[in-house]
Order: sequence, then C-alpha cells, then structure tokens
Amino acid sequence: MIRRAIVFVLFASVPAIAQSAVTVLGNNLARLCYEAAVQERPSASNIRTCDSALQDGPLFGHDRVATHVNRGILHAQSGDFEAALADYDRALQLDDEEADAYLNKGLALLRRDGTGEVNALMPLVNAAIEYGTSEPAVAYYVRAIVHEENGDVPAAYYDLRRAQELDPDWEVPTRELERFVVQQ
Repeated sequence: MIRRAIVFVLFASVPAIAQSAVTVLGNNLARLCYEAAVQERPSASNIRTCDSALQDGPLFGHDRVATHVNRGILHAQSGDFEAALADYDRALQLDDEEADAYLNKGLALLRRDGTGEVNALMPLVNAAIEYGTSEPAVAYYVRAIVHEENGDVPAAYYDLRRAQELDPDWEVPTRELERFVVQQ
C-alpha cells in the first residue's frame, strides 16, 4: 500500500512531463505539425495539419518518421492514446532506432494505463536511452518509476539521480529524491 502511494506520487508528475517532439527540416506542413507538438497545442486543426503533411506532400525519410511522432504527441496530449500509440508504432516501423518514438510510446502507455502495465515500459525506455533520446532526463525518470514499482528502490534512486544530473533545472527528480534516505 505504501509503495503504491509512492508510485502514485511519481505517476502524478507524468502529465507535466513534456513529450519529446522530433525536429522536421522539410515540408512546411510537417514543420507546422512539429511546432504544434512543441508548443503543446493538440487541437483538431493541428492534428489535421499533421495528417495533411503525411498525405498530401512529398515527405520522406526522417521527416516522415518525425511527423508520425509529432502527430502522436498531439494525439496523446488530447487524450487519444490509441491514435498516439498507432503513430509511434508507425514511426518505429519506418525507423526502429527512433529514440523519441520509444520514449513517447512509453509516456503514452504510462498515462493511459498508469502503473498497471509498468513492465511493458522498461524495454521502451531502455531503447529510448540506448538510441539517444532528446529527453534523456525524462527517460531516466520514467525508468525510475518502473524500478520503484517493481520494488528495486536502489535502481529507482540511481535513475532519479541521473535524471537530476541530466536536467538540474527540472524540479521533479530533485523533489522525488528527497523521499530517499541513503544508508551506508
């Protein structure tokens, strides 16, 4: 019961975690989709802009992958986790090393399922870290949630410390570390 309460405290911070948008270099519509994801504007109009970027113009390689990730972010921000997961999966079909697709998929699952499916998160977060996510502090923070939910408190502590080191201005890991007492 106490462990569940601690994990809930960690989980309560998840909606405040900015998702990791992927930069687009080409196609103006894809660029607008990226900007909407970065600025957290998940309107139907912005999602349609992403749709148009994927359907109407030439969009290849990294820009296509990035646009799927960015549209997924907009879907997740609007609470449509199934559409978000479909976009992340499509991005990973196109590029199985797209780190931010792994991280955002993990965040969407965490927001959709809470800690109920926590074991499904570990491979996603590990892949995000391995492939070089643009938000490594977030990845380590989510991994700390998984470790703590699984009862591995030392690993949770070390991942929170790593998140704090990577983004010292982000107050969430610092606040969570205050719960820990390190004993020699």
